[in-house]
Amino acid sequence: MRVGLIIFPTDKGIQPIELGREAEARGFDALWFPEHSHIPTSRRTPWGGNAAAPPLPEEYWRTHDQLIALAAIAGATETLKLGTGITLVAQRDPIWLAKEIASLDMISNGRVLFGVGYGWNHEEMEHHGVDPSTRRRLVREKVLAMKELWTKDEAEFHGEFVNFDTSWSWPKPVQQPHPPIIIGASPTPLHFRHIIEYGDAWMPIEGRFAVDDKWVELQQLATAAGRDPSTLQLGVFGAKAEAAHLAHLRDIGASFVALGLPPLDRGAALAALDHYAPLVAEFNA
Repeated sequence: MRVGLIIFPTDKGIQPIELGREAEARGFDALWFPEHSHIPTSRRTPWGGNAAAPPLPEEYWRTHDQLIALAAIAGATETLKLGTGITLVAQRDPIWLAKEIASLDMISNGRVLFGVGYGWNHEEMEHHGVDPSTRRRLVREKVLAMKELWTKDEAEFHGEFVNFDTSWSWPKPVQQPHPPIIIGASPTPLHFRHIIEYGDAWMPIEGRFAVDDKWVELQQLATAAGRDPSTLQLGVFGAKAEAAHLAHLRDIGASFVALGLPPLDRGAALAALDHYAPLVAEFNA
């Protein structure tokens, strides 16, 4: 199992290039950045869509652009994997996004982990012209369209939301057939169908449900759908940074985890890196 990190990279905390170098120097496998384009001040949608959630933390509207920050790290590191944790695909143009991910994969020599998700902030989506009720179908089509652009010299796609005629698009990703598509989503039947259809891994946020049972369920559903469950991986966002717990996640089949870092305080982030370092030595494989 591989141990990485996840943080909102903000204007008030440790900056991406320094963080990437410090993470690589300590042997972490990957660095994952979430994204939000902006946070509408209306706050109509509660944090995570949960009516009982506390107020939204400041880092959500202070975060750097995800792909620009990861590209900067790519030029300052050699082995650290670059994770989007997650990209709000519904809010992005799929043709541009396919080129951005492929370019980042080439610039980094094949180090991209493409985490995708559906999003929870309805106002944010609406500002991008996205109907929240259709976002899951929209994400599915956009990912399928990107796969066409990554894997074919002449690609086209015709769907409900995404339509383009035969086109050329380079560069192609270094990783073949493309960077792994890692779906960060809750364990609903619909999300599991999406993971089985077009995903390479499931990466839930820890603490919201029993990952153990749901991972078994996903594997069973994959088998029933005719997909070899060994072609799917399990990762965990925000995993509890305790050796015994990480050993449990490894034993149930997790291939990678991301430990959380404080987003608004450089010193606290560096202290957390040092605190986590023994776990890297114990678990990274």
